[in-house]
Amino acid sequence: MRRTGAHNFPAIDRVIYGKPAAEAINEEAERLKATRVFLIVSRTLNTQTDEIEKIRHTLGDKHAATFDGIAQHTTRKQAAEVALHAKEAHADLVVAVGGGSAVDLAKIVIMAMEHDIRDEAGFDPFPMGPGVSHSPFRTPAVRQIAVPSTLNGGEYNAAALVTDERNKLKQIFFHPHMMPVAVILDPALTLHTPSNLWMGSGTRSMDHGIEALCSPAGTPLADEVVLAGIRTLRDGMLRTLQQPDDFEARRLSQYGSWLASFGLQARVPMGASHGIGHVLGGTFGVPHYYCTPVIMPSLLRYNKPFTDDAQKRLAAALGAPGGDAADAFAEFVRQLGLPGRLAEVGIGEDKFGKISEIAINHRFVKANPRPFNDQAEIVDLLRMAA
Repeated sequence: MRRTGAHNFPAIDRVIYGKPAAEAINEEAERLKATRVFLIVSRTLNTQTDEIEKIRHTLGDKHAATFDGIAQHTTRKQAAEVALHAKEAHADLVVAVGGGSAVDLAKIVIMAMEHDIRDEAGFDPFPMGPGVSHSPFRTPAVRQIAVPSTLNGGEYNAAALVTDERNKLKQIFFHPHMMPVAVILDPALTLHTPSNLWMGSGTRSMDHGIEALCSPAGTPLADEVVLAGIRTLRDGMLRTLQQPDDFEARRLSQYGSWLASFGLQARVPMGASHGIGHVLGGTFGVPHYYCTPVIMPSLLRYNKPFTDDAQKRLAAALGAPGGDAADAFAEFVRQLGLPGRLAEVGIGEDKFGKISEIAINHRFVKANPRPFNDQAEIVDLLRMAA
């Protein structure tokens, strides 16, 4: 039982559900008195569906410009380039429509706009390493709205993951007002999301809930909400697996992602699954939606002596009351048809040394409920997940 702590409330106005995305975006633009809306969108949604055109049509003359060439792992270079386009378009609101990369790009674009960052090096004066506790950014004049097409849950977070391509390092940048001013949930957009991305991103959102539940810095409110989210996500994802065009199953999955990500909203620090996952993605190119399936079961086993009570509650939420949480999560991954071992995503023992060298200094690895005393202990974990 946690005896002391503090619960943070995020700088988000609202989560909107039950309306088509185009209608909700237009209403939010009017509420915020925005007249120049810059869209950062999935290329698939923009070129292979009419979803983005519906948004442009509904916005009318409030639409300023659209960008759709989003890199899978958000980069400093692209953030600076897109910020320049948004400033040239005189954008007063940025709207991200797509997966986690679109949302992260929008978050960091508004900071690049605020500070007139024009290239990769322009982010150097804003370090966000393990020892940084306060954001070095100014409060942005332009805010963003997120319309997710996956289940990642990063839209409920006031931080962005950004890769510095000069050294292939994924970094965390943070400001409370990088949190979207609104999140819009429309299951119709998700019908176009590939199944492996939908399922994999759902495990990433579940990861947010698991690491918040297991964190020593968690809160009673966050614990209860993320457990509800994990249960809801599991049900929705399994239903979607059986019936991909089931709108209610997709809506349920979106609600589960919202709840499971509540720890992010409360700024509960994540643990080693996130920290190691950032290295796997930023340095070794593993798709972000495969990082949780290959690491989480082994990390739960590593953390169990320090998180036994939390893991009992987690096992029940995963549909295995009285069982082992790591086994239950691994079985869930198997049911979804996702990779469950590092070898399945191209990570062999030859890479373990480099992963541990970077991960040992990651702020989330340092926040893991069971400490890692040295790189060798991270290598041992990676061998468990091999």
